Amino acid sequence: MASSGATEVKKLKLYSYWRSSCSFRVRIALNLKGLDYEYLSVDLLKGDNHDPEFKKVNPIGYVPALIDEDVLIADSLAIILYLEEKYPQHHPLLPRDLKKKAINYQAANIIGSSIQPHQNLSVLKFIEEKIGPYDKVPWVQSQIEKGFSAVEKVLHEHAGKYATGDEVCLADVYLAPQIHTAIDRFEMDMSKFPLLSKLYEAYMELPAFVNALPKNQPDAPPPQC
Repeated sequence: MASSGATEVKKLKLYSYWRSSCSFRVRIALNLKGLDYEYLSVDLLKGDNHDPEFKKVNPIGYVPALIDEDVLIADSLAIILYLEEKYPQHHPLLPRDLKKKAINYQAANIIGSSIQPHQNLSVLKFIEEKIGPYDKVPWVQSQIEKGFSAVEKVLHEHAGKYATGDEVCLADVYLAPQIHTAIDRFEMDMSKFPLLSKLYEAYMELPAFVNALPKNQPDAPPPQC
């Protein structure tokens, strides 16, 4: 049979864990850009991320990781920026305005560098073993509060319906998972952060965000009665 000449487009593959906020970010970005992908579960609680086969995917043993044909990328920011450059016509995540772009980078970096690492399973386990089981949650809450206070100040003059205006951008992709984690896992009092609370309400009206929620992932445990 003669070839039609059409090039088969291979589906993206995402190594993810339902509760990982870093994976959550990438799921939102993929959804916003309308990109179909295969979900490959890596159970962090079972230690799948330490398996030698997964270490070939990401030597540091973290999720997410993305495979796009012959391209393999690990780290949520690297993945999102890769998707942004490869699919710029699909819902751009970075504004053209240089100042707004910088604010997006700043907000994302506060979350990615100054908040999220403190809530990693390895950090929580270390605190529980070396300090005490009752100290890990207050520690995480203190770091989230510090980071959220900073983000509120950074976004104060720039926010519209979303973090830096009326279009969903990179800062929103980072904010939604972190706010969800703060509420769902660490029972944060969000009344201290009125701007972030307002933004989160707006995110939960968007299918791209709702479909990326941890509870809606194929490896999420069934809801308890």
